[in-house]
Amino acid sequence: MTEITLRIVELIKGIPEGKVSSYGSIALKAGLRNGGRQTARVLHSLSEKHALPWHRVIRSDGSIALEEGAGRELQIELLRVEGVEVSPDGKVDMRRFGL
Repeated sequence: MTEITLRIVELIKGIPEGKVSSYGSIALKAGLRNGGRQTARVLHSLSEKHALPWHRVIRSDGSIALEEGAGRELQIELLRVEGVEVSPDGKVDMRRFGL
């Protein structure tokens, strides 16, 4: 695992219950400018292996990136269980729930 990948994994693990972070924000904190896609790749390939709280990572505008039928419903459900309010159109208030 590269140093950047390790940093991304640790940042995702550090998102507390009831909070969210964006793909781009995680990448930036890991030292990557414009690295949101790298964060998405890490989530896709390492979430299960490293027990990452994948559901706490969303787009910077507060929207859920996953499409209906591809995990969107589960992500919304998991966030709501943690107390994160998700609007009917799948958006989270980043000022209130973001890191």
